[in-house]
Amino acid sequence: MRVLLAEDDHVLSGKLADVLRSEKFAVDLAVNGEDAAHLGDTESYDAAVLDLGLPGIDGLRVLEEWRAAGRGFPVLILTARDTWTDKVAGFKAGADDYLTKPFIAHEVVLRLRALIRRSAGHATTVVRCGPLTHDTQSGSFALDNEPLKLTAFEWRILSALILRKGVVVPRASLFEHVYEYHNDVESNSVEVIIGRLRRKIGASMIETVRGHGYRLVATTQ
Repeated sequence: MRVLLAEDDHVLSGKLADVLRSEKFAVDLAVNGEDAAHLGDTESYDAAVLDLGLPGIDGLRVLEEWRAAGRGFPVLILTARDTWTDKVAGFKAGADDYLTKPFIAHEVVLRLRALIRRSAGHATTVVRCGPLTHDTQSGSFALDNEPLKLTAFEWRILSALILRKGVVVPRASLFEHVYEYHNDVESNSVEVIIGRLRRKIGASMIETVRGHGYRLVATTQ
């Protein structure tokens, strides 16, 4: 899962980015409204955390521009603006959630996981695909009720696949949702990670749809 964090407080954004990465999220940082608007409009994100008080372009305007351009990823506003009027303005601009400062970093993690789950169409916190389960609240995976140990890259790809279980996920989409903006990676890296996942959950659970991408299916036969 890949998240855009738009926050001009370098200390706060650094600490929150560290927490998100420790929970296996890929995180891109923007410190002003122009960068946030550009990244949100040109990159692929599962969600965004947006401060309203960004320098340059105000966060509210950034959000309005994203929505006007058809960018549908869920947005969590994270701001010191705590009046009812501010909250109404945020939701009218297209926010999906609103959290005021000060905050607990792991609450941001929980809210992001819930937003990403719901945006993928899942009402319950546990998503199942055959013997594989994903607890979207804790971020954990289990196979036949046994916990799975996954690297951050494996977790991001498997999360993307299970939230879209039964649907072909394009290779390019997996690539975009695994790596951060400035990562320098090999072109075959997604295939390498898919190979590792097949060894962990069963080769037949991840189907290759030639010319299109990969699909998670509920079988280990």
